Amino acid sequence: MHGTISEPRPAAVDDSRIDELLGLHPVIASVKDAAGLRAAASAPCPVVFVLFGTVMTIPGIVAALKKAGKTVFVDVDLLDGFASKPVVVDFLKAHTAADGVLSTKTTMVQAARKNGLLAVHRIFLVDSLSYNNLPKQVKVSEPDAVMILPGCMPRVTAWVREETALPLIAGGLVCDKEDVIAALGAGANVIASSNQAVWFM
Repeated sequence: MHGTISEPRPAAVDDSRIDELLGLHPVIASVKDAAGLRAAASAPCPVVFVLFGTVMTIPGIVAALKKAGKTVFVDVDLLDGFASKPVVVDFLKAHTAADGVLSTKTTMVQAARKNGLLAVHRIFLVDSLSYNNLPKQVKVSEPDAVMILPGCMPRVTAWVREETALPLIAGGLVCDKEDVIAALGAGANVIASSNQAVWFM
């Protein structure tokens, strides 16, 4: 609606990999606690977003999911005991087997790409200002995929889909099958949800 999002692609990561991963299943399991972690390990979703953990526990969390055969992305903004600095991404690369990073921060997304990790830029679309800023943010961060929140707004999802060819993830407040169908129908590649009923839909 307000200018096309630029798609420059650094060579640090195989760009086809994110398309392949997001094409495996329409739902990404988002886990917020130990109970969700256990459930995600046996869920049919091959990709898991980790939305909790600390500097002490995140290596074990990632290891448990990798043992279950999952592709693991860690939300670096939500890890306790870390400052919001790119060194957090360096730590994940050095001390875990995480496949990728989620962040609302441009510098963290850039750090993930630099480290050869897949990078998802999470963007909260709370008003027209945040929507209009989205192209600029993505142009600077150059992520592998964009995640918009909340994901229960098909009209907004459709707007963003018109703006970018990047893989699009809809997340947050995706509560049931109808929400999933609406988000996918509006142009999202996949949805991310912490609702376990959606995982096993």
